[in-house]
Amino acid sequence: MAPPTLRTAAVAVATAATLVATVGSLAATPARAAVQTVLYASPSGSGSACTLAAPCSLTAARDLVRTLAPSMSGDIAVQLRGGTYRLAASFELGPQDSGTGGHTVVYQAYPGEQPVLSGGRQVTGFTQVDAAKNIWKAPAPAGAQGLQMYVNGQRADRTRSALNPAGFRKSAAGFTTADPSYTTWRNPSDVQIAALSYWKHLRCPLSGITAADGGSSLDAAQPCWANSTESPAPGYPYNGSGRPPFDPLSWIENAYELLSAPGQFYLDRTGVVDGSGTPQVYYIPRTGENLAAADVELPTLETLVNVAGTPGHLAPVNDDDTSAVYGGSWAVSGKRGYGDLGDDVHFTHTDGDSVAYTFDGTGLDVLGETNTDEGGLDVYVDGVRTGSASAYSSTRLAQQVIASVRGLAKGSHTVKLVKTGGGVLTVDAFTVVPDVVAPVHDIAFQGITFSYATWLQPAGPDGYADNQAGVLWAGRSTQVVRTPGAVQVHHGQRISITGGEISHVGGNAVDLADGTQDSGITGNRIQDTSGAGVWVGEVDDYYLNDTALMTSGDTVSDNAIVNIGREYADAVGIMVGNSRAVTVAHNEIAHTPYSGISVGWGWGWATQGVAQHGTVYSGGNRILANYVHDTMRVLEDGGPVYTLGGQGTGDGNATSVVAGNVLAVSTGNNGAAYGLYHDEGSSNWDSYDNVISQMGSDWNHEWLWTIHDITIHNNYTDTSRYLNNGTRVDVNSNNTVVTNGSWPQGAKDIIARAGLETGYRSLMPPDADLLNDSDYGGLTAPATISYTGSWNVYSMRQTGDLGADVHATPANGDTATIKFTGTGLRVLGELSSDQGQLAVTLDGAPAGTVDTSTAGARQAQVAIYRTANLPYGNHTVTLTKTSGSTATIDGFQLDHSVNDTDPSLAYSGNWSHLTGRGFGDFNDDVHCTTTDGDSVTATFNGTGADVATETNSDEGTMDVYVDGQLRGSVSANTPTRTAQQRVYTIDGLPYGVHTLKLVKTGGDYLLVDRLTYR
Repeated sequence: MAPPTLRTAAVAVATAATLVATVGSLAATPARAAVQTVLYASPSGSGSACTLAAPCSLTAARDLVRTLAPSMSGDIAVQLRGGTYRLAASFELGPQDSGTGGHTVVYQAYPGEQPVLSGGRQVTGFTQVDAAKNIWKAPAPAGAQGLQMYVNGQRADRTRSALNPAGFRKSAAGFTTADPSYTTWRNPSDVQIAALSYWKHLRCPLSGITAADGGSSLDAAQPCWANSTESPAPGYPYNGSGRPPFDPLSWIENAYELLSAPGQFYLDRTGVVDGSGTPQVYYIPRTGENLAAADVELPTLETLVNVAGTPGHLAPVNDDDTSAVYGGSWAVSGKRGYGDLGDDVHFTHTDGDSVAYTFDGTGLDVLGETNTDEGGLDVYVDGVRTGSASAYSSTRLAQQVIASVRGLAKGSHTVKLVKTGGGVLTVDAFTVVPDVVAPVHDIAFQGITFSYATWLQPAGPDGYADNQAGVLWAGRSTQVVRTPGAVQVHHGQRISITGGEISHVGGNAVDLADGTQDSGITGNRIQDTSGAGVWVGEVDDYYLNDTALMTSGDTVSDNAIVNIGREYADAVGIMVGNSRAVTVAHNEIAHTPYSGISVGWGWGWATQGVAQHGTVYSGGNRILANYVHDTMRVLEDGGPVYTLGGQGTGDGNATSVVAGNVLAVSTGNNGAAYGLYHDEGSSNWDSYDNVISQMGSDWNHEWLWTIHDITIHNNYTDTSRYLNNGTRVDVNSNNTVVTNGSWPQGAKDIIARAGLETGYRSLMPPDADLLNDSDYGGLTAPATISYTGSWNVYSMRQTGDLGADVHATPANGDTATIKFTGTGLRVLGELSSDQGQLAVTLDGAPAGTVDTSTAGARQAQVAIYRTANLPYGNHTVTLTKTSGSTATIDGFQLDHSVNDTDPSLAYSGNWSHLTGRGFGDFNDDVHCTTTDGDSVTATFNGTGADVATETNSDEGTMDVYVDGQLRGSVSANTPTRTAQQRVYTIDGLPYGVHTLKLVKTGGDYLLVDRLTYR
C-alpha cells in the first residue's frame, strides 16, 4: 500500500547531521578483499573437485572450505549454481567454517542464477477423491507433520472453522459444546484450537475429544492449556501485569472434517481417513491450479541454515537447583516482591557459610542481590581460592552477577562462594557457560533464497502459549522459549545476509541470536512467514556483564518485510530484544498482524522505584528512516514502532533513538494501535523527526509512570491524540499536528527519504494504495475524499474500522466524493442492519446502487462498491445516501498502476526502452522486444493484476505464467494501433506476493506499458 513517494534514499533531518552521515552509509556493499579461491556447488553436485565443470554438493563445498580457511590470504567464494538445493538436514556452519586473517567466506549466487535452499518435500500424484467438494489427495512425504503447505509458492490454508464459532463454553479442560458430532472426528490429537486475546495469539493442540453432557469436550493438551489459561507470572523482566487468558475460542483448525474451501489442505498422518493406514495429503485446489503440473511443497525441516558458535544459549537456573549445595545456616525467602528468579532466594547472615555449585562447562555466573546490606565473598574453583568479590551497592538490585568464573578447561568443575562480610549474602540463580566463547565469524550469504521451513513445537504439548511477540511459555515453570528462525545465527560475529529472500517459513525468517555481534541483514525480501521477519537478541540475558556474550553492533537495513505473521498473529516485522548499538534503518515493513518494529524487553525491570528491579545492558540502539505501514491488522496494544523496557545500558549513559521514520495506517483490534508507543519501563529514548499518520488511537503513547527519561520532539502527525503519564517524559511543543492533509515541507522531506534506499526499491512488491476515510490526500496521494451534508466522525468504536474511525451520516442526500488518479478503486464501508442504499455516480454518470444492509452481524472494512478497468486517468466516484438509518464510509483502496520502468519488473532478453512515441503510452514510454522467448516478470502483492499495453497489427502473442504456472496465451494483435489496452487480467488470487510472467511467443513485437495491481 506504499505510494511511490514513500520510497527513499537517505534520512536527512535538519536536527541530526551526524545521524544522517551514519544512516546514509548503511546501504554500501561491504568492501571485500581479493578473492583467493572460487569453489562451485550445484543441486546435483557430487565429488570433491568443486570446479565449474564439476561442481560439488553444498556440504562438500563447505568441507573443502574448512581445509582452506586456516591459511586464507583472500576471500573464499562458494558460488551456488541455480536450482533447488533440497536439504536433508540443516546446513550447519561452526567456528571451523569461519573466515580467517580478516577475510570472509562468501556463499553467493552464481551470476544470473537463483539458488534456493529448501526444506520442503514435493507432493505429487494427486487424484480426485470427492468430486462434489473437489477434494484431491496424494501420498504424504515420510515423517511430514503438515503444519504448512504451499502450492506454486502460495501458502495453503490448514482446514479451519468459522471465526468465533457459536455454542462453545470454556471449561477446566478446554471448551465444551452441546454438539456431539465432534466426538466422531478422526485424529483428534492433530486438531488445534486458537484464541486472539488482546496482544496475544494462543494456540493449543488437543489431547482428545470426549463426550460431555450429551455434547463434546475439546480437551486441550498440557502444559499448553495451563500456560495459556493461567499464564505464568514471574514478573519483571519476564512479563508485566497483563496476562490475557485463552478465551474465547476464536477458531478450530486442522481436522479433515473442516475441509471445505478452495485453498485448504489437511495432512492425515495416520491414514485413517481413507482407511489405508498410509499418510495422505488432502487438498481443494484454487481456481486455475492444475495439480498435475503444480509445485506442491510440504516443509519438513525446521532450520535451513544454522550458523552457530559457542557457548550456545545461556539461561539461569534457580537457586534451588539440585547441583547447588549450601553449607551453614542458609534460609530460603520467597515471594519477597523484589524480582527474584523463581520468586525466591537463598540467604545467610553468617560469615563462613558457603554455597558450592557443580557443573559441566567452562564457566559460571552466580546471580544474587546487591544492596547496602550485602558484603564480601571469596570465590573458590575446584577447591582453590581464585579471588574475592562484593555484592554491595547503594540500592537494591535483583538478579545481579555477584561472581563470574571464565576460562576453565571444559569438564566438571565446582565453584564455591564463601561469605566474608556484610550483613547478608543472597544467592538467586546460576548460569552455566557450557563451552568456551568461540564465535562463528566472517561468513556472508549473498543473493540466496531460503524457503520452505516448518516449526513443530505448536503441534506438540507445549503448543503456542504466547507471552508477547513470539516469546512463549513452555513446560510448567518459567521456562521461556522463542519462535525460531529458518536462518539462525548463534554467537556470530561479522555474519551477513544480503541480497536474498527468506520466504514460506513456519517460524521466524532470520534470527541473530545469543550474543551475535557486528552482523547484518541487508537488502533482502522477507515475506510469507508464520512468525516474525527478523529477530535480534534474546529476552533472558538481561543480567549479562560479559561484553563477549552480549548482542551488539548488528544492523538490519534496507529490507522489504511484507506479510509476516501469517500464522502467529503476535509476530513483529523486526524484533530486537536485549541489545547494544543495534541499528534498524531504511527498512519498509508492511501488512503485519501486530507491531512493525519492536525494541527492548523487561517492562519496568530497569525502572528505579519499582520493587522488582534490576538492570539491563541494552542501550545505544537506533530506529532510523524506516517506512512502516498497515500494521496492527489483527491484534491490539502495539504500533508501527513499539518499545519495551529500559535502554541506557542500565545507567542512562547510552540513549537510544527513533528518528526519521514514516509510520502510516495502523488500526488495531478495538482501535488500540499507537503510532510511537513507548510501553512499560521504556527509558532513555530520543524520538524525533518522525511522520505519523492514520493511527487507530494516540500518535504517541506513554501510559504509565515506569516509562521515563524520554524526549519526544519535532515530529509530525495528523492526529492530536496522545497520552503522557510517564516520568520525565518530555512531549514538547515542537511537535506539529497537521489538518486536512496539509503536511509541511519538513514532513514531506522525511516522507521522501524514509524507507528503502536507491538500489533496494525493487524489493518491495507494489500493491494497492489504502487510504482512510479522513485522508485528504496529503500523505497518501493520489486521491482525496470530501463530504457534503451532516457527516460525523466516529472513533474507537471497537468494530475493526480502518484507522479506528469512520464517517457516518443519518441524512438521505448526503454525499461522499472520492477523486482519484488510476484505473479503479474499492470503497470500504460496513454491512449492518442499520445501513441502507447508496446511489453511485462515476465521472458524473449514474453507476447503479449499492445495498449495505444485512440481517447478520456487523461487518467492518467491507468493499461496498468497486469499479475497475477504467482508462487510466482522473476519475470521480460519488456515493449518495438514499435509504437506511445510516451510511458509513471507512476508507478506500486504489488499484495501483506501475510503469514499465518500475523496479519491480525484471526483463530477460533483448528489450529496448522507447520514449516520446506520441501514441498515448503510460508515462509516454514502453519496453519492447522482437525476440520470441524474451520475458518480463512482475512481482506484486495482492489478489489480482491487469496487463495494459499497445495492441496493433504488428503485435503478437504471449504466454502468461502466474506464480510459475502457465495460465494460457493471449494476443495483442488488432488491425489498428491503440495504447494502454488491457490484454490480460487475473483476479481471485490468494492474498500475498505473486509473480506474473509474460513470454513473447509470436508476432513482430511484444510491448510492456503498464501493470495494475489490486
